[in-house]
Amino acid sequence: MNIVIVEDEPVIAQRLKRQINNIAELKPAKINHFDSFDDAQEYLAENTIDLLFLDLNLHGTSGFDLLKSVTAASFHTIIVSAYAEQAIKAFEYGVVDFVAKPFNQERINQAVTKVLDAKARSDYGARHLAVRKTAGIALVEVKDIVYVKADGHYTHLILADKKSHLHDKPIEKIAKLLPLNFERVHRSYLVNMNMVKALRIEAGGSYQLELKTELSLDSIPLSRSRFTSIKNKLEG
Repeated sequence: MNIVIVEDEPVIAQRLKRQINNIAELKPAKINHFDSFDDAQEYLAENTIDLLFLDLNLHGTSGFDLLKSVTAASFHTIIVSAYAEQAIKAFEYGVVDFVAKPFNQERINQAVTKVLDAKARSDYGARHLAVRKTAGIALVEVKDIVYVKADGHYTHLILADKKSHLHDKPIEKIAKLLPLNFERVHRSYLVNMNMVKALRIEAGGSYQLELKTELSLDSIPLSRSRFTSIKNKLEG
């Protein structure tokens, strides 16, 4: 696993590196440490990584500008910061977890579990998803997303206004960032349940979720394994 730590305090960076190396599921891990946002951003632009540990304040510079850009990338981000009051804002931009300083091994283990466990999900949901555009990074309002469709290692975010945005993260990683009103209803689809009108049983026994919006695709396939839980949620 390729991991990057962005932290300007050497003692904290070394402690974090040691605790990451103590997690068996991450081995073998290649860990790079940067103490400036510019160096980290340059490395991230030229290299593929799996996980970023990011401090929000390096030498007095705010990490939110970097955070906005990295949440558009395919890797996950864990914030490690003394500024606990910034946690909600950080989650809004799609981080997996916010670890407050000082931290211990158990807390780092918990954060990494949210990255590795396919069923793990944050108590908070992102309010925005950052997507790469030719002109830079654009922030998409999560509340406007009707559904998310898998496209190999990428995803398409389909909005109520019929616009579509391509995101660099695969659907499994997007699922961990979204609020609880989004459900994985099919291996290729995540759906905003607030946008579902009804559940239909089609000829042949297949299931479809009818959407409230007038999109080119007006229904989403529902897998048999998810039928009961989705039916109960709609009726609840």
